[in-house]
Amino acid sequence: MSELNLTRLYAADAGFESQLDALLAWDESEDAAIHQRVLEIIGRVRREGDAAVLDYTARFDHYEAGSAAALELPRAELKRAWDSLPAEQASALQKAAERVRAYAEHQKADSWRYTEADGTVLGQQVTPLDRAGVYVPGGKAAYPSSVLMNVIPAKVAGVPEIVMVVPTPRGEVNALVLAAAYLSGVDRVFRIGGAQAVAALAYGTQTIPRVDKIVGPGNIYVATAKKLVFGQCGIDMIAGPSEILVISDGLTDPDWIAMDLFSQAEHDEDAQAILISPDAAHLDAVAASIDRLLPTMARREVIAASLGKRGALIQVGDLEQAAEVANRIAPEHLELSVADPEALTRRIRNAGAIFMGRYTAEALGDYCAGPNHVLPTAGTARFSSPLGVYDFQKRSSLIFCSADGADVLGRTASVLARGEGLEAHARSAEFRIKP
Repeated sequence: MSELNLTRLYAADAGFESQLDALLAWDESEDAAIHQRVLEIIGRVRREGDAAVLDYTARFDHYEAGSAAALELPRAELKRAWDSLPAEQASALQKAAERVRAYAEHQKADSWRYTEADGTVLGQQVTPLDRAGVYVPGGKAAYPSSVLMNVIPAKVAGVPEIVMVVPTPRGEVNALVLAAAYLSGVDRVFRIGGAQAVAALAYGTQTIPRVDKIVGPGNIYVATAKKLVFGQCGIDMIAGPSEILVISDGLTDPDWIAMDLFSQAEHDEDAQAILISPDAAHLDAVAASIDRLLPTMARREVIAASLGKRGALIQVGDLEQAAEVANRIAPEHLELSVADPEALTRRIRNAGAIFMGRYTAEALGDYCAGPNHVLPTAGTARFSSPLGVYDFQKRSSLIFCSADGADVLGRTASVLARGEGLEAHARSAEFRIKP
């Protein structure tokens, strides 16, 4: 058994459902103190604009910009970062960008219309957002992959202007992040972060333009700010900690499984890594691999905290039951480490991304497989989807009525409007009815 005292659950136990609920519980976004603090930040940015952003940047990021104009990084600096990258990094970034773009091209929705017999034309017009905002974390770690995943789908959708915000603690910039911004086609970059950056994007300041939608991951303050500005602008999702759920038939190398669990646990102490298998001996073997491999990891303290607090090994009766439990969890990342992943995939209804087969490590999806790594967390895969081109496109209904069509539709609309007691609606339709 694991020295971490990993939670061990058994699907056959009478209390399994309640135990699973307790394991999955996540409600940090409802912290009242954080909520109030973020409200104050948003309110001040709305009132004071650039002055508030400059003050918060100095206070939280310890960076004195001097002026609002100095918060913007010129495109020439982005290009210098790209030009100065080591060849190996530049090549990897380029390959990842190409794969993300190729996948995104398949997601583009097209406008359509059809004509009815009386000449009425109905359809849908698809247009890109005018301006999108991308939040890129810059605190504990730098994520150039996040730049690619958030910016490229917007570019493929045809968004004319993309504004990126990234905190630069103590003025330090990350060359790989700036290079990714250059490569993916970001139009403007501001060195700000936190709730104040979200507020600036949502409402605009004297220097920072207001956007139509904010996407990208961040800490609890960023997530709370996104929740609070929703309605003023769109957001991608309220993201919780990273998650991985692995279903194994017991025949995958236990070391592989352990490292796959580590790959998400190393993000932060609140990340969640779970293994499901019908093979008790396999669960024991993976626990042993965890104990043996953990001391070799650079981020072993973070991994240990994550696995100890929110990790679990779950024993089920068979793979069919494993799929049922997975659908109940609705994980961000789901690995199907089984002999016939295609068959098991057909049983999965709720998952952000499904990694099929023993050789498909979740980490490949984080960087370069092609599909987006911005995924629903905390069970929201039950009703939401990965970030994609469609998140940067709007759909407008098209309706054209011929004289004959107005006559036919007007008679139906009149009856329904009068049934609802809305006379003006009815008479508006009736004016177009033929005598």
